[in-house]
Amino acid sequence: MEHTDDHSIEDQGQNQATENSPKDLNFKNRIDLSELQDGIALIKTEISKVIVGQKSMVDMLIASILANGHSLIEGVPGVAKTISAKLLAKSLDIGFSRIQFTPDLMPSDILGTSVFNMKTSEFEFKEGPIFSNMILIDEINRAPAKTQAALFEVMEERQITIDGQKYKMDLPFIVLATQNPVEQEGTYRLPEAQLDRFLFKIDIDYPNKEEEVEILNREQNLQGAIKTDQIASHLSKVQINKFQKLVDQVIIESHLIQYIADIIINTRNNPFLYLGASPRASIAILKSSKAFAAMDGRDFVTPEDIKRAAIPVLQHRVIVTPEREMEGVTTKQIIKQIIEAVEIPR
Repeated sequence: MEHTDDHSIEDQGQNQATENSPKDLNFKNRIDLSELQDGIALIKTEISKVIVGQKSMVDMLIASILANGHSLIEGVPGVAKTISAKLLAKSLDIGFSRIQFTPDLMPSDILGTSVFNMKTSEFEFKEGPIFSNMILIDEINRAPAKTQAALFEVMEERQITIDGQKYKMDLPFIVLATQNPVEQEGTYRLPEAQLDRFLFKIDIDYPNKEEEVEILNREQNLQGAIKTDQIASHLSKVQINKFQKLVDQVIIESHLIQYIADIIINTRNNPFLYLGASPRASIAILKSSKAFAAMDGRDFVTPEDIKRAAIPVLQHRVIVTPEREMEGVTTKQIIKQIIEAVEIPR
C-alpha cells in the first residue's frame, strides 16, 4: 500500500481497526493505553500544582520514564530543574534518592562500599544512594571524571560491580541529572561516552512574562507552606514497569525505521558535524518515538513522533565542527536542517 502523506500510517491503522465494522468511526487500539494515559494525566496534574509552564520538559521527562531512559536537564540556575525532578519523583510511588555532585565526591559515595563487620569477621556491602528507583544527580558536571565514570555501568546495564560481585538495581531505574551550561568554575565537562548514556538532553528556557507573573503569584499565596507537600503519589513500580512493556509493543512501520536510519546516517555525513550519532542514538529515537505515540493514545508511531524525539535525543550526541561552532552554529540548528532535508520513505 502506497502512502501519500505523513498521516497515512494513522489512516492505515484506522482502516485496519475498522474494516470489520465500517460504521464504527471510533477505531480501537490494538493495545489498551487507557490506564497509561490516565496515569500520565495524574502526573501532569500533580506537577502543574507547582511548576508553571515547561510543558515540553514535563512531556520529555515522562517519555523518558516510559522509554526506560535517563535524562540530562540543562538550564541556568533558578529555572526549576531540580524541583521538577523532585516533583516528578514524588508524583510516583517509587523510591527516590538525591545525590549532590561535588569535586571531592568519590565513586564509593555513590555506589556504596564494603565494610568490615567485627562480629562476623567478614566484609559486608553497604549500598550507596544509587540504590533506588529514581536518582536525581544535581550538578553532574561538578564531579571529576573518576566519579562520573562510576555511573557508566549502572546507567547502561542497571547493575554495579563491587569487588567482583554484581548487584542488580531495582526496576524501574531512572537517572535524572542536572547541569548549568554557563558556569565553568569548578566543573568538569561530561565526556561523550557519559552523554551518550542519556536518552534525552532537555533544555529549559526562561519563562515568559505571563508565566513569571504566575510564578510570583503562587509564591505569594504559599504563605510559608512547602511546595512539595501538596503533591500526591500515584503510579507504583508495578504500573510503571507495565507501562514500559506496553510502550515496547507500540507498532512502528518498516519505512519509519528506514526514516530513523536515514536521519542518523545524515548526521554522520553532514559536513557541519565533527561527530555523528551512534547506533545507540537510533535505538533511542525508536524507543522515545514509541513513548510519544503512547502518550498521545496511539499504538503506532507517526513521522511526527520521530521528529519530536530527534532533537532531544541527538543534540548531546553530535558535535559541531570547530569552524561552524565559531560561527555560532548549534547542534540543534543542524539537526533541524537534517530533519527537514530527509524525505520520509513511502
